[in-house]
Amino acid sequence: MYQEYYGLTGKPFQLSPDANFFYPSSEHKRALSFLDYGLDQQDGFIVITGDVGTGKTTLVQMLLRRLDPRETLVANLVTTQVGDDDLLQLIAAQFGLRVNNASKAVLLRELERLFLQQRREGRRVLLIVDEAQNLPAAAIEELRMLSNFQAGGKPLLQVFLLGQEEFRVTLLGPGFEQLRQRVIATYHLNPLDEAETRAYIEYRLSLVGWANDPFFTDDAYAAIYGFCKGVPRRLNNLCDRLLLYAFLEELHHIDGSVVDAVSREIGAEFWGETPTASKEPRAVTPEVFDTPGQPLETMARVMFDKANVQQRLAALERAIDGLGQSLKPELAELREELGYVRNLMEDLVLEIRHAQNGARVSDEDINALMKVSGQEWR
Repeated sequence: MYQEYYGLTGKPFQLSPDANFFYPSSEHKRALSFLDYGLDQQDGFIVITGDVGTGKTTLVQMLLRRLDPRETLVANLVTTQVGDDDLLQLIAAQFGLRVNNASKAVLLRELERLFLQQRREGRRVLLIVDEAQNLPAAAIEELRMLSNFQAGGKPLLQVFLLGQEEFRVTLLGPGFEQLRQRVIATYHLNPLDEAETRAYIEYRLSLVGWANDPFFTDDAYAAIYGFCKGVPRRLNNLCDRLLLYAFLEELHHIDGSVVDAVSREIGAEFWGETPTASKEPRAVTPEVFDTPGQPLETMARVMFDKANVQQRLAALERAIDGLGQSLKPELAELREELGYVRNLMEDLVLEIRHAQNGARVSDEDINALMKVSGQEWR
């Protein structure tokens, strides 16, 4: 429809992930560098998190394009809520093993045999688990157990875990200490900023022969960012509908009023409510380290949790302030949890002090952590 009207060679804003339209934003390039680092190390777990629609699946597609199948055997698993035995069945199937209804012992034996065979043939084995936040604790533990398979002191399997932000909370829970110790790099994928939102739109349009028809005004780009907050999937949703709307109305200019009209029309469909434009700066998950590869539990914990701890503390404090005198048990419970979080932050700071010589941890980062716990960095 609108492709022919505007002389485009294809749809620039498809909703399904497509590596052909991958836009190398600063966030996505940095995340890819972490994945490349993990491949180079051939060890441990790499964890990439991000909100819904930020491009995690597209990152996987880009990674797979770089891999030579003669050198790497890859299984790419998109999980649902499966148990530990079902997960092993899925992994075995993805690696091409025929183990229908096999016992857990048989699954583990056949997987180890496969990994050893690949090592003898000079190939690495990589398991990519997408939507990892859906995995129950027992299934995550099975992934850690698979990483125990070794030959010559080196692991036979490497695992990349991709999930939404809540997956970081899962990994910080009790019982995952051993897995956290095996995380060699982690990165949280943030949405695009306003400048990169515009560049993203123009980049995808340019791939299908766009010649500034329709023309997007400056206030159109500002309105698009205000509604989508730089989330690529939302951008694709909105921009596709913008082009359709412009075609139906025979428009050759898309301005802020057009964006506003289309956004309000589809807001309930894509956002669950009618969105309102906002000029507030986006919340960016800060990074603790400038380079990946610090295989220390404390560093993994800081990188997972630092982004959320201030928000969590503030929420707890607001909840405590809002409780009435009649809710004394709930009040005591919240105060206890708040104290626990503060103690956790203080412990992290002490561990970071010991690790500072081996990792690029700035005083600014430590100051931020200490500020949360109500102290000063000495």
